[in-house]
Amino acid sequence: MNIFRLAGDMTHLMSVIVLLLKIHTIKSCAGISLKTQELYALVFAARYLDILLLIFLGSSFSIVWYMRRHRIVRRSYDKEQDTFRHHFLVLICLLLGLLINEKFTLKEIMWAFSLYLEAVAILPQLVLLQRTKNIDNLTGQYVFLLGAYRALYIVNWIYRYFTEPHYVHWITWIAGLVQTLIYADFFYYYFQSWKNNVKLQLPA
Repeated sequence: MNIFRLAGDMTHLMSVIVLLLKIHTIKSCAGISLKTQELYALVFAARYLDILLLIFLGSSFSIVWYMRRHRIVRRSYDKEQDTFRHHFLVLICLLLGLLINEKFTLKEIMWAFSLYLEAVAILPQLVLLQRTKNIDNLTGQYVFLLGAYRALYIVNWIYRYFTEPHYVHWITWIAGLVQTLIYADFFYYYFQSWKNNVKLQLPA
């Protein structure tokens, strides 16, 4: 564990707290993609087995529960706009996990699957934000923190590459780079809105 990984994990945790804060305090999930939340829940279920990271698993499933079952929150979910076919992402990533992994064991296949799925799990959320143009502050901060978490992990990998002998993880690196590139457009508009002090909007 180094400062970059710790910063990445804390940024990821902050993104979850921001989203849970939004859902719990204002009883709304407007602008949040249920499909992205389901994909992240699947990512964490496939990957994490230790106690600390069970927090991410539990929080992901609680967000899905809020959006699907809570009598007030579920009314604010925009099902008509959140139509990204996320099942295709799951199937493609599962196939990649079966074909491209470190070792052909269940644990390694699930690990690779979770990396591939995490790389693209934000796509339904970004598509929803482009369609609805409904980006309130908490939703924007949530997506920004998720992207920043992955960017900080890239710095962590670079640091470890230069400080640890034989530190090479191509699958993790490529999936993380793809994930960060997917956020690039969002980051640009996020910083533009912050710089110009205007409401965040993504082009259609």
